[in-house]
Amino acid sequence: MLLPGEKRLPTISMSYIRRLHASPAPELDRGTYHQGGVFLASTDVQGFHVDANAIFNEQIETNRSGSRVRRAQFGQTLSVSHPWKRWTLGGELWHFTQPFTNSNAAGSLWAAAYTVRPNLVIDGGFQHGLTDTSTRWEVFAGFTYVLPYRLWKQH
Repeated sequence: MLLPGEKRLPTISMSYIRRLHASPAPELDRGTYHQGGVFLASTDVQGFHVDANAIFNEQIETNRSGSRVRRAQFGQTLSVSHPWKRWTLGGELWHFTQPFTNSNAAGSLWAAAYTVRPNLVIDGGFQHGLTDTSTRWEVFAGFTYVLPYRLWKQH
C-alpha cells in the first residue's frame, strides 16, 4: 500500500509479479506474461466499492528463428461491487492490448457471491468478450474457505 485511503481519498497500492515458470499455453485474452506491475486505486462511494487498476506486463514470444521477442502489454480495469444482505453483486469492464497480434481485447464480467458463514463464501458469474479477439463467453464458479484455526504457530 502506497497511500491509505481516508475519507474521500482512495487507497493507492501497487504490486510487482515475476514468474519463475510460465506455461506455454496463453492465458485467454491477455496472453502469458513474464513479469508485470499493477497500480490499484480503491474507494467506497455511497455504499458501492470501486476499484480502478492500471496493468503493465512484459510478454515474451519465441519467433520462427527461435529468438525471444519482448513486448509491453497494457491493461485497465474498472470494477464496482455492492453488498446486499448476505450477497455481494459486482461488475467489471476490462481492456488489454494484445501486442503480438496488434489488437485489443475488452470485455465485461458480472459476478455474485453469497456468504454462507463468515469463513465460507460461494461465488460465480460470467464474462463476455466485447471484441473479435476476446473470448466470447466464459462461466466460472468457486468458493473461498478460511480455516478456523492456524495451521502453524505465529512467531
